[in-house]
Amino acid sequence: MIIKLYSKGITTRKIADLIEKMYGSHYSPAQVSNISKQMIPKVEAYHQRKLSDKFFCVYLDATYIPLRRITFDREAVYIAIGIKPNGHKEVIDYRIAPSENVENWTEMLQDMKSCGLEQVELFLSDGVVGMKTVLEQTYPKAHFQRCLVHVMRNICAKVRVDDRETIMNEFKQIHTQSNKEMAVQVLHEFYQNWEKAYKNVVRDLRQVEPDLLTFYNYPPAIRASIYSTNMIESFNNRLKRKTKPKTEFPTEQSLDTFIGVQAMDYNDRYFNRIHKGFGQVRDTLESYFD
Repeated sequence: MIIKLYSKGITTRKIADLIEKMYGSHYSPAQVSNISKQMIPKVEAYHQRKLSDKFFCVYLDATYIPLRRITFDREAVYIAIGIKPNGHKEVIDYRIAPSENVENWTEMLQDMKSCGLEQVELFLSDGVVGMKTVLEQTYPKAHFQRCLVHVMRNICAKVRVDDRETIMNEFKQIHTQSNKEMAVQVLHEFYQNWEKAYKNVVRDLRQVEPDLLTFYNYPPAIRASIYSTNMIESFNNRLKRKTKPKTEFPTEQSLDTFIGVQAMDYNDRYFNRIHKGFGQVRDTLESYFD
């Protein structure tokens, strides 16, 4: 019960109070903390487990959670969630570091490969500088899709408030077309409509255009799941909700253990579920691999 309550993000002090009310047994917050440490070996085994040799797509994103080392600060948690060709999804791995950079992403991807993940058809992430180069070095056969939701957010930050709604409505048309040719046409019309007013915005979009429409190369049934990193962001939001009551984590190990419990719970929950749309095209997705 203590471990279950711990996984829900409840503080050790509140858990101690709840256990006393439910069972009449007194546990100090320190005792509760020690009991939760039973999960440390399981989390270590999770990090070292053998991975599936192939994932159709892998979502990469970092979120920030309060952690105290010498001083208190928010640190980056790098997370990779994948969907296999059969539609099953799982948290592949995560790591904790003071900030987000391509060096840490490189190490994490190399660790994933050393644990058995040999082939990935598609990676999805936001616009971290250097990410595409890192992916090309680690998984040279994989393709890359830049998250269109992040692109839209970046555009919003660079245009006038009065123009935002119109610009967003136009840009959203890019991912609702029936094929890639039509999407390219809509994107180029977007350039023409806004290049005069927002030259730098359009210039930046032109530079990453090859990474904006990669998802159109795959079956329509799964496109709604692979033009953005929304799926991994929902996991991150859930993680933040559960960490909020804790204010901060006293050590990296305590944070690692807590996230590990969440990752394993997620994987257990979705072990036999097929992600929306993937079941219809399983044979097609298998054909992308050697």
